[in-house]
Amino acid sequence: MKLIGSLTSPYVRKARIVLAEKKIEYDFVLDNPWNADTGVTKLNPLGKVPVLVLDDDSTLFDSRVIVEYLDSVTPNNRLLPVPGRERIRIKRWEALADGVCDAAVSALLEGKRPKKEMSLSLIERQRDKVLRGLEMMSEELGEQPWCTGNTFSLADIVVGVALGYLVFRFPDIDWRAAHPNLARLYGELMERPSFAETVPQG
Repeated sequence: MKLIGSLTSPYVRKARIVLAEKKIEYDFVLDNPWNADTGVTKLNPLGKVPVLVLDDDSTLFDSRVIVEYLDSVTPNNRLLPVPGRERIRIKRWEALADGVCDAAVSALLEGKRPKKEMSLSLIERQRDKVLRGLEMMSEELGEQPWCTGNTFSLADIVVGVALGYLVFRFPDIDWRAAHPNLARLYGELMERPSFAETVPQG
């Protein structure tokens, strides 16, 4: 099994954390889809990472598809419950956290455009999405030890990845002061090897 991706993508980090939590062996192949010589488009026609190459050389793409598959491969350390209301609750957390990442990535990319082409209003809209997403995360977490209560799950992974991406790319967003409960959760997550060993770089 091979995971294709970069060291900066939050979606790749999500897959790497799940692989570590599930204790699944794999090869990590670095490839940036923004590079002219990327091989990602041969594996995923959408040109996005992560891509998971299975043992039969078939591929899976989109981090949500990949992590759900990985959780089904082995019974240990289940991150998603059986289909039902609790599973949908965790997938809702995933949609929220991925949405925060989507908005942050959009703001980052827009900010890299030449000044004459850059849309400050678009950047502001995307940053507003991030702030609203953080507010909902904080409200939903409340005083619980983990996102869905007393059990660590995929919900905690995706929230931790989103927060880690903000630390990496948007240090000016002081979410720790605004949301102490998210700061506490993030501190707990960074104690786990799966998080500590996949900190974004680049």
